[in-house]
Amino acid sequence: METLESELTCPICLELFEDPLLLPCAHSLCFNCAHRILVSHCSTSKPLESISAFQCPTCRYVITLNHRGLEGLKRNVTLQNIIDRFQKASLSGPNSPTESRRLQPQRPYTGTISGTIAGTIGGGSGTSGSSARGSPATSSHSHPHANHANHTNHTNANHSPAVVAKMDPRISCQFCEQDPPREAVKTCVTCEVSYCDRCLRATHPNKKPFTSHRLVEPVPDTHIRGLTCLEHENEKVNMYCLVDDQLICALCKLVGRHREHQVSSLTERFDKLKQTLENNLTNLVKRNSELENQMAKLIQICQQVEVNTAMHEAKLVEECDELVEIIRQRKQVIAVKIKESKVMKLRKLAQQIANCRQCLERSSALITQAEQSLKENDHARFLQTARNVAERVAMATASSQVLIPDVNLNEAFDNFALDFSREKKILEGLDYLTAPNPPSIRDELCTASHDTITVHWTSEDEFSVTSYELQYTIYTGQTNFISLYNSADSWMIVPNIKQNHYTVHGLQSGTRYIFFVKAINQAGSRNSEPARLKTNSQPFKLDPKTAHKKLRLSNDCLTMEKDESSLKKSHTPERFSGTGSYGAAGNVFIDSGCHYWEVLLGASTWYAIGVAYKSAPKNEWSGKNSSSWVFSRCNNNFMVRHDGKEMLVEASLQLRRLGVLLDYDNNSLSFYDAMSSQHIHTFEISFLLPVVPTFMIWNKSVMILSGLPVPDFVDGVALDHQEQQQQQMGLCRQESPYLTGMKTCH
Repeated sequence: METLESELTCPICLELFEDPLLLPCAHSLCFNCAHRILVSHCSTSKPLESISAFQCPTCRYVITLNHRGLEGLKRNVTLQNIIDRFQKASLSGPNSPTESRRLQPQRPYTGTISGTIAGTIGGGSGTSGSSARGSPATSSHSHPHANHANHTNHTNANHSPAVVAKMDPRISCQFCEQDPPREAVKTCVTCEVSYCDRCLRATHPNKKPFTSHRLVEPVPDTHIRGLTCLEHENEKVNMYCLVDDQLICALCKLVGRHREHQVSSLTERFDKLKQTLENNLTNLVKRNSELENQMAKLIQICQQVEVNTAMHEAKLVEECDELVEIIRQRKQVIAVKIKESKVMKLRKLAQQIANCRQCLERSSALITQAEQSLKENDHARFLQTARNVAERVAMATASSQVLIPDVNLNEAFDNFALDFSREKKILEGLDYLTAPNPPSIRDELCTASHDTITVHWTSEDEFSVTSYELQYTIYTGQTNFISLYNSADSWMIVPNIKQNHYTVHGLQSGTRYIFFVKAINQAGSRNSEPARLKTNSQPFKLDPKTAHKKLRLSNDCLTMEKDESSLKKSHTPERFSGTGSYGAAGNVFIDSGCHYWEVLLGASTWYAIGVAYKSAPKNEWSGKNSSSWVFSRCNNNFMVRHDGKEMLVEASLQLRRLGVLLDYDNNSLSFYDAMSSQHIHTFEISFLLPVVPTFMIWNKSVMILSGLPVPDFVDGVALDHQEQQQQQMGLCRQESPYLTGMKTCH
């Protein structure tokens, strides 16, 4: 029976299954216990309804729930029927362990405090325990004369004191007069006495006032009477000192050392401590669940490591076997070549050996015949026979020269020299392929035009790099390149580059770009450090169609000179006209980017240089209207002019090379002394239309140099002077009043 009972016990509450659920892993669990597991996973950010899985407490199998939650799991009806029949069979005998379980209180043991409260053993102070299977009081009153024998329960930390008491030695009846007294079957909590079956029937009939007495399983007398005060003998503890965190009696509070201390009732302290313990236990269960999940993940990672290791080992064996197979095949091929050469050499040598043997036989016969002729002493006979022999000997001697072996048929195999040093070095370097080291962009090798940039880079791992990838975007001034790389959505990508350089076409003129180079192979990729590169300014020349009639342009349209002689030029709307408006415009209209050009002033002391809209009037000085902005010199005075307003600025009388920086995207026009790298003035302009470079002179000549890269001394100068210039004048903002001190240049 005990073995069967253990099989019918829930692994969580250690009680018989109640409303058991059949889990997909074939284990069972009480519905309420499964609900408590889900509650332990709840939090403020994760309500109960959002929990979709939990682990089986027996095998750790992950149970997935549908939208119905626990209601979506099947009930184990067969197991419930077995439990019901088991309970009925247990109730039929007096020594039923199930009946004892059902009659004992269900309040968990909570230490010395709960041990002193009557509720711990089933009653008192209005905190009597209850159970899902019925309260002990109801069971005892329903069967006041039931005879329950002593039995052995499973020991567990969650058992109540009554269960622990049953494991103690035999408890005797305290009402029997015989010696020795009979064994007690019940303990009356109200009377604080243990009774045998006979004394119980005699003293506690099933009628008032005994129906209100609470009967429980036999417990020792010390458990009935509770704890006594340590300072006052025979006084039961009935309150709790919050200051000393100690159980005390009423005398301790009235006359003892705890009289000034704050105290609480045992019930209140019991409830608070129980609530704290339950909360901590819930947190501990939750933490254990998290640790179990973490451990499950670690175990899963370990398993994956094993799988990956086996996979890579198999791959290593496969690759090495392929190398060995290649070496074996090449060995066979080379060995066949050696054997073929050997057969060819031996065949030819054998033919020569046969020829030599044949010649040797003929020579031997001829030697014998010649020796016979030499033995002839008769001169006439000798002359008659020896002449033929002498001719044959001479011919044989001459023919022996052809028997020299062929030089190509010697014993050496010079054309089969083997040198595997390179292959051995490669094989010795066999290892896992790693991502290549990041390449390095060589700024000093990079070149640019007004619409192209050629990027050069180097890499330490040329042999392992499969390809390169070039990424670039317009530089917005952001200094955090990592954030720029991660946030920019306008990156242009050039993949599958095989060389260490690449030319990007179609870029904006006078614009800064950020470039990255990525080295790629099968193991991964690595990025280079960012490089800031910029295109040159838009190159332009003077447009002859716009030049004033009294200006002469050079053949290359880069120099303009004042010429008082009246030239026959057709009048066009684009041409500068009017008295004193000796100007010409560039042949480009600029609507984006950063552009820089320089003007060689020569000996000219009267000029105006700047930019203007296409709609700017051509019959008046540049700067006299709201569509043009210029820097000008009137003899020894330097000034800036816009919309008819002028302001004197500081500049050297030795100014011979004027730099002009048009930053259309940042709405600024700046002028510099290019020789001394000094900033002169910056206009803040809210550009509305494309602008064209304009040039005016009243004496001598000027020459333009366009399409230049922005000099390094220009970087940051405009920003340094921006605030100062905004305080001095507001030439291009409607809301900013013009400063005083303006004058008209005549």
